[in-house]
Amino acid sequence: MRLTILGGGGFRVPLVYGALLGDRAEGRVSHVALYDEDPARLSAMARVLAGQAEAAGLPDAPAVTATTDLDEALRGADFVFSAIRVGGLEGRAADERIALAEGVLGQETVGAGGVAYGLRTVPVARAIARRIARTAPDAWVINFTNPAGLVTEAMAEVLGNRVIGICDSPVGLGRRIARVLGARPEEAWIDYVGLNHLGWVRGLRVAGRDELPRLLADAAALESFEEGRLFGAEWLRSLGAIPNEYLHYYYFNRDTVRAYREAERTRGAFLRDQQRGFYEEAGRPGLAPGAALAAWDRTRAEREATYMAENREAAGAGEREEIDLESGGYERVALALMRAIARDERATLILNVPNGSTLSVLDAEAVIEVPCLVDANGAHPTGVAPLPLHAVGLVTAVKAVEREVLAAAASGSRADAVKAFALHPLVDSVAVARRLVEGYAVAHPGLAHLR
Repeated sequence: MRLTILGGGGFRVPLVYGALLGDRAEGRVSHVALYDEDPARLSAMARVLAGQAEAAGLPDAPAVTATTDLDEALRGADFVFSAIRVGGLEGRAADERIALAEGVLGQETVGAGGVAYGLRTVPVARAIARRIARTAPDAWVINFTNPAGLVTEAMAEVLGNRVIGICDSPVGLGRRIARVLGARPEEAWIDYVGLNHLGWVRGLRVAGRDELPRLLADAAALESFEEGRLFGAEWLRSLGAIPNEYLHYYYFNRDTVRAYREAERTRGAFLRDQQRGFYEEAGRPGLAPGAALAAWDRTRAEREATYMAENREAAGAGEREEIDLESGGYERVALALMRAIARDERATLILNVPNGSTLSVLDAEAVIEVPCLVDANGAHPTGVAPLPLHAVGLVTAVKAVEREVLAAAASGSRADAVKAFALHPLVDSVAVARRLVEGYAVAHPGLAHLR
């Protein structure tokens, strides 16, 4: 099989390639085509992947090619993995800075930052979807581009059910809960429902028995893993569920905004500076592939250790534990998804797919994040219990914002963009929304028409 990776110079590409190296089954991926607009990043990443192949010592490691020509990358693709970042990390840093200046959250998928990122990403995602439909009409698209649910919904306008969104947050959360309960994650059924970065684990069944009540009854066990330390046992018991880590931005918004404003650098600025150093090192002439891989490993370890550091500071949750730094998130989901479709190996995965009739509070086209049964015909959401009212409020409000982003990206209307910001639960004023639109229009050339 041939896999095309859009955003092929991106920092997390080696996670995907590493998963492919570990796949020894018949019909595995034999060719990886990397596409990126930045040839220097492409060259550096190809060198890291060469280091991985060298370290694995496999004579039949997937071949890697790199190109800045999108059509060339797409031709013959069986699967397309989309992980682009419109505006780069400089754009993310600007999103955070502009929002924080107004006293609101600028995180890349949540709040004002997520709206800004969506406004400049959706037009590009739609254009890519049209290119895929024309150049590789039989390919399946796996979307990891953030905001993942919103971008998947935009691409589905063109590609229908042949685009499926993935995220590593629900996988990691389910794995941590299962581990605390002494269960094997692969044997547990995770009752998870919501939108991307806005979902809740409401049950974890092992051999047909829901073990989550046992966890909720044990305060020490609740606060022994990352989400438990973030939210605290008392709040988790009040909810009767374990929220996705990104809900910390909603439930503890003031605390998090304060921590972000007091931080030396925002997350985007930290990653921008960190990755600039990595790409300079990995791109040095004559650097051996093994040395490039070592540089990537060091950088990734620091990146994972500092993930959501401001939230942990606001919650007094301390440093991340070693067990939470392990890889095995979205790249394993992507590999399992490809296997299930290509080989008709049925699997159950938490994915971003059109709602259909799964959640009655949303329409059929709304992309949601729920457990899905996957086979050769794609991903099919499973039935889930209705959302409690507090979750209905958040899910419908944020989905309404996503729809306004889709409309604004299509119309180019400033009024539509202001509405998208103003309706978000974490933007507390129409006047603030207007200033945000002005600030983002100045910072991002692609949004200049909104001024």
